[in-house]
Amino acid sequence: MTQTVPMLGGGSLLHRLVRDMTTVLDRRFAAFGLTTQQAALLLAAGSGTSTPRQLMAVIGTDTAGMTKLLDRLQGKGLAERHPNPGDRRSVLVVPTDSGLALVPELAPVFGDVVKQLFDGFSDAEIARFTAALQRMSQNLNLLSGVGAGEA
Repeated sequence: MTQTVPMLGGGSLLHRLVRDMTTVLDRRFAAFGLTTQQAALLLAAGSGTSTPRQLMAVIGTDTAGMTKLLDRLQGKGLAERHPNPGDRRSVLVVPTDSGLALVPELAPVFGDVVKQLFDGFSDAEIARFTAALQRMSQNLNLLSGVGAGEA
């Protein structure tokens, strides 16, 4: 762990990049009356077969955050909680007709921003960057005691 200062600078740069990307996405999703997390949740819940716990892992939030996101989407008439026929203790997140109508418009927004993010990068550079991010995630998972794929 030599070069601590450049590593801290890299961590700060990653944080800023994520913040800036979220800002760009939030501005684009504002046209739909959504935040980035709300759009991601609506996309992930598109099949209507996911529980809040499953969706938490996909969009990277905790129980309280998921409850707030679902409350907001439900308040906007875009998603509902339905009883889970496979487990009476849980619910399924089901997009409404209005929510389903938005889903095809949301994925291209994410795609456009990611395309711009990687503009000028070769496939090999993107592959190396992705591998480095996956390794960083694994390192953090080891530090926090989170299992692989649970972060």
